[in-house]
Amino acid sequence: MNAPTHEPPTTEQVYDALKGVVDPELGGNIVELGMVSGVEIAPNGAVTVGIALTIAECPMRSQIEGDTARRIRAMRGVTDVIVETTAMTKRQRAELMTVARKRVRDNAESTQVAPTTRVIAVSSGKGGVGKSSASVNLALAISAMGFRVGVLDADIWGFSIPRMLGTAQRMEADEDSRLIQPVEAHGIKLVSTGLIIETEETALMWRGLMLSKALEQFLKQVAWGDLDYLLIDMPPGTGDIQMALTRLLPQAEMVVVTTPQKAAQKVAGRVADMARRSFMPIVGVLENMSDFTCDHGTTYELFGTGGGDELAAALNVALIGRIPLDPAVVKGGDEGRPVTVHDPNNPAALAFADAAARLVELVPPAEMETCTGRIAKLIENLEAGAALPA
Repeated sequence: MNAPTHEPPTTEQVYDALKGVVDPELGGNIVELGMVSGVEIAPNGAVTVGIALTIAECPMRSQIEGDTARRIRAMRGVTDVIVETTAMTKRQRAELMTVARKRVRDNAESTQVAPTTRVIAVSSGKGGVGKSSASVNLALAISAMGFRVGVLDADIWGFSIPRMLGTAQRMEADEDSRLIQPVEAHGIKLVSTGLIIETEETALMWRGLMLSKALEQFLKQVAWGDLDYLLIDMPPGTGDIQMALTRLLPQAEMVVVTTPQKAAQKVAGRVADMARRSFMPIVGVLENMSDFTCDHGTTYELFGTGGGDELAAALNVALIGRIPLDPAVVKGGDEGRPVTVHDPNNPAALAFADAAARLVELVPPAEMETCTGRIAKLIENLEAGAALPA
């Protein structure tokens, strides 16, 4: 258990954080759906959260418990998280489905990103740490594991993902649905302002409100389809795009990219602080440019050492990987030949693959056949007077 460094959060703050834990099928958060049975906060910062599941053997139990723990652990003053799960009574299940049906009827889905999609915001405190190359190669490594992956280039001014993925195809809208169709590159879906402007050198002279509106359009008017993971390449810092994302996609979680340099680690802490203030859980830290190995086999720590470990320890999250500094990553990005695809045995590619596996382990894909879905079907059959299925 960690020693408390801040006052424990209030019960109201814990409930606010739990509103980011979304049932992936019903699309509602566990507070709204009445699944939070209680919250207890100890003076030393230990938080106990009671979660009532539809059935004791709910296949979504691990995901809900994990999401709950990460949300609460991201809060200041929390030293430990205990999640206690119980099974709902018949009356509670009936009330849950009533709330769920009313929510579906009264509240249209706010974005085209499905509730079952795991959203990972790849972020950094400043530019120049290799955040975009990390976004691309993590996405491709996750795709290579057999998952459906999309990439949203939310670095509206400094877009670079299209070049890294080797595509100049224009995005177009479907005549029937009027939704923008993502471009496909290397098996993943891509949306970027770089795919709607005339040339790569065109400057976008947009101010804060326009940046937020662009992100909103990319989430609400793009036919993302059924994705397992959506990685968002965030602009550096803590500005309008970051604040808009927490409003539009409350299920988003963050990976912080830093270099081993202490200065970069300190700056990265600011974007992590913003995430916590917005109740966005931080999944882990990725240390980029960890070291450089020359042709003679000698390894040099060009940017110092320890920054990733220190940041992960300060945030109480996992260090999901260390990516070496390798010219193949730079060359692959410039030529549209990502190292994870075109040189999978390269040390940097292998490091990205390991980091992607760790990320999927920490944020597993949502189950498509959930217990809440089966309960809903049973209730519908009962209301229609149909016999229960065997």
